[in-house]
Amino acid sequence: QVQVVESGGGLVQPGGSLRLSCVVSTSVEEFETMGMSWYRQAPGQQRELVAELSRLGRRDYSEFAKGRFTISRDNTKNTAYLQMNSLKLEDTAVYYCLAAGIFWGQGTQVTVSP
Repeated sequence: QVQVVESGGGLVQPGGSLRLSCVVSTSVEEFETMGMSWYRQAPGQQRELVAELSRLGRRDYSEFAKGRFTISRDNTKNTAYLQMNSLKLEDTAVYYCLAAGIFWGQGTQVTVSP
């Protein structure tokens, strides 16, 4: 059974940076076939797409993430990353990793506060 575990969230001041990690418990061969995505959900809001990275390396970002966030992956570690820079108060949310379009992690809290 595939498990997805996020980490790296925390409390950061506006303008700061965080790097989120997402480890997928599967074989390296299977992980390489997976598209990876990051979503977020703020209190009282719907879950929304942040960024996605296809197995072939195509990256897509939501407008709010462009120029500030970078999605990447290390197939040797079964891990996807989300580098977040220039964080804003409105980036506060629980960030979720989605593997292969079907396997969700439990989420990691990101709080941006002065």
